[in-house]
Amino acid sequence: MRRSGKEKQESNSVTSQKILLNAFIEEHDDLIVYDTYIDDGFTGTDFNRPSFQKLLEDMKKGNINCIVVKDLSRLGRNYIEVGNYIEQVFPLFDIRFIAINDFVDSFKNPASANTILVPFKNLINDEYARDTSIKIRTSLNSKKKKGEFTGAFPSYGYIKDPKDKHQLIVDKVAADIVRKIFDWNVNEGLGKIAICHKLNDLGILNPTGHKKIELKQKYNNYGIHGNSYTWTPSTVRNILKNEVYIGNIVQGKRRAKSYKIHKIENVPEEEWVRVENTHLPIIDKEIFEKAQELSKRDTKVSQKTKKLSIWAGFLICSDCKRAMNKKSSTNKNGKKYEYYICSTYRKKSNDLCTKHCIKLENLEKAVLEAINLHIRLLIDIEAIVKQSNCDNFQDRKHENIENIIAMKQNEISKISNFTRTLYEDWKNEDITREEYLEYKQKYVADIKQLKENIETLQKEQQELKMQNKVYDEWIENLKEQKKVVTLTRDIMMELIDCIYVKENGDILIKFMFKNEFKM
Repeated sequence: MRRSGKEKQESNSVTSQKILLNAFIEEHDDLIVYDTYIDDGFTGTDFNRPSFQKLLEDMKKGNINCIVVKDLSRLGRNYIEVGNYIEQVFPLFDIRFIAINDFVDSFKNPASANTILVPFKNLINDEYARDTSIKIRTSLNSKKKKGEFTGAFPSYGYIKDPKDKHQLIVDKVAADIVRKIFDWNVNEGLGKIAICHKLNDLGILNPTGHKKIELKQKYNNYGIHGNSYTWTPSTVRNILKNEVYIGNIVQGKRRAKSYKIHKIENVPEEEWVRVENTHLPIIDKEIFEKAQELSKRDTKVSQKTKKLSIWAGFLICSDCKRAMNKKSSTNKNGKKYEYYICSTYRKKSNDLCTKHCIKLENLEKAVLEAINLHIRLLIDIEAIVKQSNCDNFQDRKHENIENIIAMKQNEISKISNFTRTLYEDWKNEDITREEYLEYKQKYVADIKQLKENIETLQKEQQELKMQNKVYDEWIENLKEQKKVVTLTRDIMMELIDCIYVKENGDILIKFMFKNEFKM
C-alpha cells in the first residue's frame, strides 16, 4: 500500500498485486472498483496504515460493500487483528471479503471465511512477520556494532558515502557551520540562544532546510511546520553534544517496543551502541570536551560587554549548591564595586538561602593566591623527590598491577594443566565420574573468575596510564608558568572544577586534581 503523495516509485510487489486484482475484477461482473487502497512501505503488523484507515472510513460511510485482496497477508500480519476484522468487523458492516489466492469469499462461500485454515494461515503470516523482524533487527545490530551507519539520514555535517551507504563522509558546507557553532560556544562563550540568533541573522538554513533545499533530500521533520527553517536552541544543543563530530557513531538510542507495537521508546544510555573512530571528525576532541564541560556550567554572556566572565559557571553557593549571580553597587564614597550573591537568595526567597556575598576583588585575590601556592608546592615537592631519590608512587602502583596480572595468568596456566590431566585420571579410574565432573566444574569456574580479575586489573592499569599522562601535562604547565599574574578563563578551565562560596565570604576551591583549598 502506497504512502500519501508520490514520494517514491511503486514497488514491484504492489504492481503485480494490482494486475492480479484487476484481472479478477474483470472476470466478475458483480464487482465494480470504487477505490484502490495502497500502503506501500508500511508493515502489515500495523493497522494504523493511512490507506487502510481510509478504507475503514469508506466502509463506515457505506461507500463500499466488498474488499478484495491478493491473499490474507495483504490484509495484515497480526493474526488477532486480521481474525477480528474477518470474523466480526466486516460482517458487522455487511462487507464481503475476498482473498483470491487463499480461496476465501465470505459471500459465495461463507464457510471459506470460517474454516480453521484461515486463523492457521493468519498465524503463519504473523510468525513470518515476527521472524523477519528478528532477522532485520539482528542484522542491524550487527552493522551497528561494526560501526556501520544504519540510519536513513546522517547528522548535520555528514552525508552517506555514495559508494557505501553505511559509511559517512563530510558535507563541507554544513561542516563549516558546525565548526563555527563549536568555536562560538567554546572560544567566544556564546550560549545556545545567542548562537541561534547569529545563525538566523546570517540567513543560514537549519539542518532540516539544508537537507531538503540544499541537498534535495526527501527529508521530513514533523516538528517543523510550513517552511520555517530557523535555528532553535535545542538544535544547537544537540549538535554541541553529538559525538559524531569527533568521529564516533552512537546508535540504538531508540527502538520500537516490538514488531507489533510500533511505539518508539528511549533506550538506556548504557545499552547504546558506541563505536569510535568510524569516520573523519569535524571537531577536535579537546574542543568537543570543552563544549561538554561548558554545557554543565551557567555560562551566560554579559549583555553589556558581550563577553563571557571568567567566573561564569565556577561560583557555587556552598549551602544550596546553586550558581552565584553577579551584581554591582556603589559605596558611600561613590565608588562602584562588583560582587557575587547566591541566586536562590536573590531570585527565589530569603527563607531558602542566605546571601553568601563576596566582593569580586577579594575573590580574584584569593583564587590567584591559591593557584600560586600550588605552583610553589609542586616545585618544592619535585625538588624533595629528586633529592631523596624516591621511586614514583604511580610507577610502583603500575608495576604492582603488572605483577598481580602475571601471577593470575600463571594460576590460569596451572589450572589448565590440572584440567588436561583430570580426564586421564578419570579414564584410568583414579577418580570417579562424579569427582571428575565436580573438579572440572570447579576448574572452569576458577579460570573464569581469574580472567575477570585480569580484565578488571587491565582496565585499572589503562586508567592509571591516562591519569599519569593528564597529571604530568598539568604539572609541566604549572611549572612553566611559575607564577600566575592575571587570571584568564583558560587558566580557570584548566585548573579549577568549581569554587564554593560560604556565608562568611570564605571560599573553598575544588581543583581538577582533586585537592581542595580553603581561603
